[in-house]
Amino acid sequence: MNASPFQAGFGAALLDADLPPPDGLRVPAGDSPARRFAVYRNNVLVSLVDALAARFPVTERLVGTDFFRAMAQAFAAAAPPRSPLLTVYGDAFADFIAAFPPAAGAPYLADVARLEAVCTRAYHAADVAPLPEAAMRALAARDGEKLLATRLTLHPSVEVLHSPFAVATIWAAHQGDDVPCGLDPEGPEDVLVARPESDVEVTRLPPGGAIFVGALGDGVTLAEAAQTACVAEPGFDPTENLVALIGARVIIAVSDG
Repeated sequence: MNASPFQAGFGAALLDADLPPPDGLRVPAGDSPARRFAVYRNNVLVSLVDALAARFPVTERLVGTDFFRAMAQAFAAAAPPRSPLLTVYGDAFADFIAAFPPAAGAPYLADVARLEAVCTRAYHAADVAPLPEAAMRALAARDGEKLLATRLTLHPSVEVLHSPFAVATIWAAHQGDDVPCGLDPEGPEDVLVARPESDVEVTRLPPGGAIFVGALGDGVTLAEAAQTACVAEPGFDPTENLVALIGARVIIAVSDG
């Protein structure tokens, strides 16, 4: 359903302080439509910024509250929510940060926000039990040819991220109350995020792991996924990556090629 001219004007003015309140507002006698609308606009922006702060706590810690809230307000004005569920608001926040000139001095910041967004999606993914340990051991014990022809079904919460920065290390270092000192953000990391049981888990993968897991998620065999990862990452070790994947407990089904 298309919005009426009043609704469209109301929504536009709500997130842009340079726009006047829409015509047709009714307020108590003696009050000012502009004043009442400004209060409402401020409350809406504060709620959106608060929602972003709740979803991206490490991103906020990295830049400080004042900088974060200014950046979040700019994002809210440019990208209002499309859903009433504010817990999932901000999937595009990382892309906004990457193009936000004041954040250029922290080039890793967008990928940290990207990781935090993935963590939220994993938290809200469907509940599915991972394979029991006996089945995991049976998978690891398959002979070479049969193992290479195997296809794996991964947990619906699984997402991977490759970053040129140490995003998982940065994220992990900011989970406690203490602020880490001297943390080097440089160095690429492949990250797997999933919620195999009750808690979201962030796992650093060996080099090429993000491509390998991503290919497996597309339904190819272990051999095909390993080949794809080897082409992209010459140092890719299929055994090391398979061990990491099994250890993450994100495999929910195994099938023969």
